[in-house]
Amino acid sequence: MPLLVNGERIDPARPAGDTVRAYPHLEEKAKLLRSQPARVVEPRGLLYVQQREFAVTTPKDGSVSILGSDDATTCHIVVLRHTGSGATCLTHCDGSDTDAEVSLIMSSVKSLSAATGYGRLEVHLVGGFNDDRQLSQKLTNQLLRAFDLQPDDVHLVTFCVTELNDREEEDIHFPIVYGIAVNVKTGEIFPATFPVKGPDEDLRSAHVLTGATLTNIYDAEVEQLHIGPYFWRPFPHVDFWLEQDDEQILQNLSTSPLAEPPHFVSHIRSTLTFLKAHPFPSRSLFPDRKPRIYKKNSDGLWEQVCSDRT
Repeated sequence: MPLLVNGERIDPARPAGDTVRAYPHLEEKAKLLRSQPARVVEPRGLLYVQQREFAVTTPKDGSVSILGSDDATTCHIVVLRHTGSGATCLTHCDGSDTDAEVSLIMSSVKSLSAATGYGRLEVHLVGGFNDDRQLSQKLTNQLLRAFDLQPDDVHLVTFCVTELNDREEEDIHFPIVYGIAVNVKTGEIFPATFPVKGPDEDLRSAHVLTGATLTNIYDAEVEQLHIGPYFWRPFPHVDFWLEQDDEQILQNLSTSPLAEPPHFVSHIRSTLTFLKAHPFPSRSLFPDRKPRIYKKNSDGLWEQVCSDRT
């Protein structure tokens, strides 16, 4: 069944601006989202989702109340929610395998909504800007097409992507909203930043930099975060990259060098340093082939409860 707005099937190939102009309430909602200052979301009750990760849970979750992700330039952050069960999924897509990723998040939300006899699937798309390489526009089109090809009706509720999330300053384009959070209890979506992006931020980033596919990091049934086990080959030329100046790293390891947040280079350096320290994660990180498992403690913070490390 198709991707719908107000019960009408939309054209996935249509430019984002044309789509919202055809549905003024979508344009108003995008404008409202863009106008909100980003809220600082502290770690308590938060499940932070990195690029090529997703997490899904329900309002019954006693550990996680907020799902969030940021640092999206050409990437898009997708929230899929079932209005009956409240099952909510957030993912950070970069266009690596959009069709498979959309099918995966659809299945994850539906699996937590199977016993609910009412409600509908609603999708919220945020991210991207008018980048020179048109990567954002390509990803917007991929996501619209992928949702349009799903066997279930999906209702497009928030559409703040590409040209609708673009600002220009001295002839340079930037995203307006770089990150969002969703309140799992209420369904509220808002611009957000996250001072703490753990646990295992470098490990998870290394997984992405070495070619990860979309990974589910959370088991809502037991309220546990599962990281790994991840395996990769030694990162090519890691010493060379670590010797480069900031500008070289920015120009060569970013899809949008002029639009990256200020901490992009330090984040990449930290990830490369981690990859240098762990060329063979099967030996140093996951010798027993078991994930690192975390649960929220009484303060609402992640605490490791199980590890494969000896």
